Order: sequence, then C-alpha cells, then structure tokens
Amino acid sequence: MTVALAALVPGALLGWAVYETAGGGSRGGGADRTATAAPTSGRSAASPTDDAKRPSGTPAAPASGSLKGKVVVIDPGHNQGNFQHADEINRKVDIGTNKKECDTTGTSTNDGYTEARFTLDVAHRLRTLLEKQGATVKLTRDGDSPAWGPCVDERARIGNAAHADAAISIHADGSAEGNRGFHVILPGSVHAGAADTRPIVGPSRDLGTRVAGTFLRETGEPPSNYLGEGTGLVTRTDLGGLNLSTVPKVFIECGNMRDSKDAALLTSGTWRQRAAQGISEGIVSFLRGS
Repeated sequence: MTVALAALVPGALLGWAVYETAGGGSRGGGADRTATAAPTSGRSAASPTDDAKRPSGTPAAPASGSLKGKVVVIDPGHNQGNFQHADEINRKVDIGTNKKECDTTGTSTNDGYTEARFTLDVAHRLRTLLEKQGATVKLTRDGDSPAWGPCVDERARIGNAAHADAAISIHADGSAEGNRGFHVILPGSVHAGAADTRPIVGPSRDLGTRVAGTFLRETGEPPSNYLGEGTGLVTRTDLGGLNLSTVPKVFIECGNMRDSKDAALLTSGTWRQRAAQGISEGIVSFLRGS
C-alpha cells in the first residue's frame, strides 16, 4: 500500500475528491488541540539539534532564484511558551464564524517531544529551502519570539500584511495510536463577520493539492487513514488562521505524534528535512504555476 501511494504525483492528487469536515468533525486536533503532556526540559535522544535554525534577526541571503519577488509566510504552529501562559492563550478571539481560544499548547509525542518544537524546526528547514529559490520568507514566530502565541487571528494578519503569495501553517496531529498519515487542511468557503475566504478557496485548494502530492512523494508518509477518506485533503471552516486569511493558505498536519510509527519519523531530523523538502516543492510548484 505504501509503495503504491509513494508512486503518486501531484497531478493525480489534483483529481482527488475533497472530504469536508463541518465544525471540526472527528479529528485528532493537531491544529488546535491542547496537549496532555508538558514539555521536557532537555532534548530527547530521538530529536537532534535544530540544525536548520538561523539566529533570530539574521538577514537572509539576497534573493536571486526563480522565486525572486515572491513572498511566502510560514506559520509554525503553537509555541513552547504557551505552556506557561494559560491565561493569555485561553483568551477568546473572533475568527469570523465564532470566537475561539487565542492559541493552544499543541500536542507532543509520548516521550515529550512537543509539536511546537517540531513545527519550528520544519519551518526553519523550509525557510532555508525557499530562500535558496529566491523567495522572501517570513515566519509568524521564530525561536523564543514571541514568548507565547501569536494568537490565531494575528497569525492570519501577518500573512495578510506581508501580501504573501502563499502561506502555510505547519502542524502535527495528536490522535490515537494506529491513526497515522498526513493531511492538508484547506479553507472552506466562509463569509461571516471579519472572515471572507471566498477569494482564496480556489488558489488555496491548488496550493494544498500540490503540497500533498510533493509531501507524499518526498517523505513516503501515507495520507491519513482517519481523516480525508484517503485523499490527504480535508476542508475546514473552524480555524481562525484560515478563516481570516486573505492570501492563499493551507495547514499541513505532517503526521500523528501519538502514533509510535509516525512519532519515530517526526522525531528524526533526517525525516524532517524530507518533510521540509516535500512542502517546499509543493509551494514552488504553486508559485511557478507549473
């Protein structure tokens, strides 16, 4: 099954039917789930140094590649500091369709490797790859700044203010053992309050299907066996980071941190590099329109 799936290319994924989940549906909740395990003080043996990190404030190399002039915003989900700022992250913010917590702690592996650390490491690796292609890359959070959050509405505003050509939020899920695989979350059509996703639904779907195809090809991680009916694509209308976006944007849940097989991949620096490569190739394909 895995071998057959790995042979798929983005063109095949573009023909997939999209499985809609209304109001969150049945999910593990990596995009907005509160973890049950607190972060560990040190690094686990399975999680190598975040070797793709560029010190905060260090300027990028001059853009010179095929994506020169393109802006990409990467949103590493959650924040290590959220564990110490419960009052702040529990504050409700308006996401258009309703009000929701500012942010959550995210999930973790059973050994304590947190989603927040995972997402930031993948974001750093992805930034490096995209900058090599000439893109201007902005992160919604970087290192220890800010100390918590940002709130989900602010994460959307960062992409909007940058006039991003593409934006992606990096996550990992926290479902049950045996539930494995990745899925890409697409914005559903929302027109309520401050939210109006109608102009971005089409281009976001294009971005998401391309990312799903290249992520599958580069990582060998199968599409989720518990969401999306095997397509690797899920549409949601309850995520502030998507509802409030005015630029093409998707979320990717790279795997399930609570499944032992997926956790072994997510805690591998080598695999995280492949994950970043897969996401990068999907974004590049989208921005080139090829």
